[in-house]
Amino acid sequence: MLEVTNLKAYYGGIQALKGVNLSIKEGGIVTIIGANGAGKTTLLKSISGLIRSKEGRIVFQDQEITKFLPRQIVSLGIALAPEGRQVFASLSVEDNLNLGAYLYYRRKNRSKIRTLKEEVFELFPVLKERLSQLAGTLSGGEQQMLSIARAMMVRPKLLILDEPSMGLAPLFVLEIFKVLERLNQRGTTILLVEQNARAALRVAQYGYVLETGIVILEGQAHKLLVNEKIKKAYLGD
Repeated sequence: MLEVTNLKAYYGGIQALKGVNLSIKEGGIVTIIGANGAGKTTLLKSISGLIRSKEGRIVFQDQEITKFLPRQIVSLGIALAPEGRQVFASLSVEDNLNLGAYLYYRRKNRSKIRTLKEEVFELFPVLKERLSQLAGTLSGGEQQMLSIARAMMVRPKLLILDEPSMGLAPLFVLEIFKVLERLNQRGTTILLVEQNARAALRVAQYGYVLETGIVILEGQAHKLLVNEKIKKAYLGD
């Protein structure tokens, strides 16, 4: 579904990605783990078109998207729920969802947008109760739900999530990961960056370990969970 080959990207004069290779098969959950500064967010932004890579290729469903603009990438079926949630705090929950559906926002598509909202309300019932509430007044967990729901408003083929459990209480973390499993069971392919490596590897089928812009290890998630190097570095064992 997605193939990243020899991807190199920079922030100014600093090289953040040093030739990353990554492959995602349709229908699965793939996770990327690594320490702060490893290049995880840079990789996600490069795939989403928010950062222009200097070298390498990104191919989505047999189409090269390396130089595509973010809007073009979203229209192909890739959506990002960014790190830190980044909801529009001064707008209502409903307005945030409407902005997520901007590709469809024409008069003739109003019924489609209503259908998309009902789909996300099934996953996150609390958002339906908070429709008129300003997004900035939601709890951290509710804002994360809104961030994911907003990304789901384009009904993506590939959903990319950057640190969805960051700063959340354990009960919200558990709920978020349950939702990710449900989304995957319904056919959404997921690419997940997550510092909670144990939770990420438990929900994923395959994992990559990124260190200073390089993939140092990859494999089936259940095997990475018992890898001694991974346990010592990322699982606290």
